[in-house]
Amino acid sequence: MFLHTFNQNATEAIMIAGYLDHTLLAPGATESDIRKLCREGLEYHFKSICVSGAWVELCASLLAGSDVLVAAVVGFPHGNSETASKCFEAETYFTNGARELDVVMNVGWMLSGKTTEVRRELDRIREAAPRAILKLILETCYLSEAQKRLGCRLALEAGWDYVKTSTGFGTAGATLQDVRLMKSEVGNAMGIKASGGIREYETAVKYLQSGATRIGTSSGPEIVKGEVSAGS
Repeated sequence: MFLHTFNQNATEAIMIAGYLDHTLLAPGATESDIRKLCREGLEYHFKSICVSGAWVELCASLLAGSDVLVAAVVGFPHGNSETASKCFEAETYFTNGARELDVVMNVGWMLSGKTTEVRRELDRIREAAPRAILKLILETCYLSEAQKRLGCRLALEAGWDYVKTSTGFGTAGATLQDVRLMKSEVGNAMGIKASGGIREYETAVKYLQSGATRIGTSSGPEIVKGEVSAGS
């Protein structure tokens, strides 16, 4: 749980940066864009930079020796690729340097009541990348409250590390209500990542205070700069 009270100064800006996954998943992202993302990761000391799989090796080389992790998305953005493909992605990206994997749940299976298939896939991905930090993207905008809770339980039972709200490519992104619901289901047993539409310092703080332990955002520098401006 996020308990710190920010005092709006540069030290606090560094502190909040450590909760942010600085993200660039746009299909038109260029190598120049990715290199800039990594430079910002180093400058602001974000927890990770989060990219598509094709950029993992480049990012790992640019961030080597730093405290900034590389995260990669798997089965992104729809989650309905074959399980074997997700496993291959997970194993390959970890081998290439991604220590965190943000994996999209098969939402269609969850909506169809195919709970066994969802759990089996989570087990197989866990086996494919046993040392990776695994985050399950529920894509909450499509799910009922019961389905969100079930997704959290399945991830917990399968030994995953985080549950995450959204891809940012669905019909809606993170909500404070969803983060509180996820927190009520997993407690302190898992991390909670809020992602989708979080672009301002004040908003990020609200999510952290509501139970999120990580924020996915394409606006990392703006969040940090906004905090500094508020205290200057």
